Amino acid sequence: MKFTTINLGNNKIEVFNSFIGRETIVLNGKVVSEKNSITGATHHFKIIENDQEVACKFIFGYGLNGVVMSLYKDNKPVIESEKSMFFGFVFLMLIAFGFISIYNLILN
Repeated sequence: MKFTTINLGNNKIEVFNSFIGRETIVLNGKVVSEKNSITGATHHFKIIENDQEVACKFIFGYGLNGVVMSLYKDNKPVIESEKSMFFGFVFLMLIAFGFISIYNLILN
């Protein structure tokens, strides 16, 4: 399913993300990056601006509010989402749950 469309000058960047973790970046109707990821991935591609190639980086991730994204053009942020703390939070919760379970086992 389409996640978003970004119009950047004369370039149209379409971002797709499937439920099975397939991420696809389409630039002006042409696929420029595809990756499989459950936790998010970084995509590198180039656009043409003023007859010159410009390096772009698109980052998918997950935050507390769902999917987050960042787009960098020539290492400068165009769109920058809050850094994902979701998996760190889940990891800490699992550790806490593990300690509580072990504590309960010892007491019983």
